Amino acid sequence: MKIILENIGRRFNQEWIFRSVNYRFEQGNAYAILGANGSGKSTLLQVLAGSLSASEGYITYQSGEATIDPDDFYGHLSISAPYLELIEEFSLTEMIDFHFQFKDFLPGFDSHEIIRILDLKKVENKAIRYFSSGMKQRCKLALAVFTNTPVLLLDEPTANLDKQGLEWYQQLIANYTKERLLIICSNQEEEYQCCTHQLQISDYKNFESPLG
Repeated sequence: MKIILENIGRRFNQEWIFRSVNYRFEQGNAYAILGANGSGKSTLLQVLAGSLSASEGYITYQSGEATIDPDDFYGHLSISAPYLELIEEFSLTEMIDFHFQFKDFLPGFDSHEIIRILDLKKVENKAIRYFSSGMKQRCKLALAVFTNTPVLLLDEPTANLDKQGLEWYQQLIANYTKERLLIICSNQEEEYQCCTHQLQISDYKNFESPLG
């Protein structure tokens, strides 16, 4: 799987968030999109995911020699992000079962194994609205990581995690993402230490005028 960006730009109203992004993301590699809060990292990730359209430029999705229609790319990715919410009326078991009606489990995994890895067996039938913010973040990450897709997108993956949660996240990434195209939006080094490629969003903010 490859994602190819050609002169990608995105603006809101009259203001450009970034412009002239030329980049290739390839499966089997881990990439970090870096920048300060509010710099446009999440916007670029949403453009990559196809949930936001680019204001200019072209994005190509390739699987082998085949080109994937942008409308079909969602089936090839899983994502965890602060702006994507869990259904808090569901129990943990119900949330997992609902999610995997639409996507497949990684081979060898099922809801029971995910709950075991989350270490949340005691609360598997408890409504998610009663979970702590750290427990909810673990659930978001597990749903994304254990979905059988070649592309994995993570935005601020350790938000609300304590030290133990951070170690759990790092182990999760080390064990279950090696063969995938992994893209992490972050400004926290401990979140992206697995990434061998880095894209600085500030490198794509050098333009002359809002409409230039």
